[in-house]
Amino acid sequence: MLHLRLISPADKTDDVLRLIEGTTGTTHLAVVPGAARDPAGDVIMCDVAREAGDELIAGLRDLDLDKCGSIAVENIDLSLSERADEAEHEAPGEGSDAVLWEQLTDATHEESTLSITYVAFITLATMIAACGVVLDNAILIVGAMAVGPEFGPLAGFCTALVRRAPRLALRSLIALLVGFLAAMVVTTGFSYFMDATDLFSHEALKAERPNTNFVYRPDWFSFVVAVLAGAAGTLSLTSAKSGALVGVAISVTTVPAAANAAVAFSYNEYKQAWGSTEQLLLNLLGIVLAGTLTLLAQKALWATQRERTAKSRRRAQDSVTGS
Repeated sequence: MLHLRLISPADKTDDVLRLIEGTTGTTHLAVVPGAARDPAGDVIMCDVAREAGDELIAGLRDLDLDKCGSIAVENIDLSLSERADEAEHEAPGEGSDAVLWEQLTDATHEESTLSITYVAFITLATMIAACGVVLDNAILIVGAMAVGPEFGPLAGFCTALVRRAPRLALRSLIALLVGFLAAMVVTTGFSYFMDATDLFSHEALKAERPNTNFVYRPDWFSFVVAVLAGAAGTLSLTSAKSGALVGVAISVTTVPAAANAAVAFSYNEYKQAWGSTEQLLLNLLGIVLAGTLTLLAQKALWATQRERTAKSRRRAQDSVTGS
């Protein structure tokens, strides 16, 4: 269940209440007239089944409540109410399958911002991965994958493509490209420093490295894993199962490939650098392709579910009217 806390101008309150009462899956409606001060208006609270949340939020935005008032949405961890159980039963579909597009857009917008923190995380992750590739240490590679924040902009780009939001797409693309570029430039300098202190060596980079040589040897398995990870990551975001993102992060070879490219460049190993760059681009392409297709499939499936539910309701009303 979701909890909505709304601030509505007095002249819009009746329209908002009609919308809430007419949306299947809502309950626990409460109105406090004149309670809001900034902005001034009435405070309206209600609970809604997750599977009906997107429809209700879209209707509230059509009433311009996000411009003249406020729409706040919270997840309810525990609700002990028979009426809430009935509301979830009445709502179409399953809550775990529902996509809250406004919530997804807002979350990916935040994760896709080119901030100092984002650049710091992706740079540190790439530097850790650089140590991992030189030492042929799989544990460091896994750690670097978990630290890397690149899935945020990738998810934002996929969401922007599906929702046709060019500003979000551009923001995500800038964060992704500038973040990786900055990380690789700093990691190249880091490699020079580590070489000067005899902690990195050309011989270690040219060694066979059985645990980490996959980062500069792209193949179809790399693309397949990236596609699977992209689909899993997108599902974890839309279903609010963020714990799965850790598994997604350590499944794709983005940060390690960027790190190996930077270190190889510092030693003039351009063949390795190009192979790592191909691995990076192949993984990014697989994630974007899978993420976009997953969102499109969810959108289509949910639209079909709503249409079936609407037809069932019309049939039920027709049978009641006919009787």
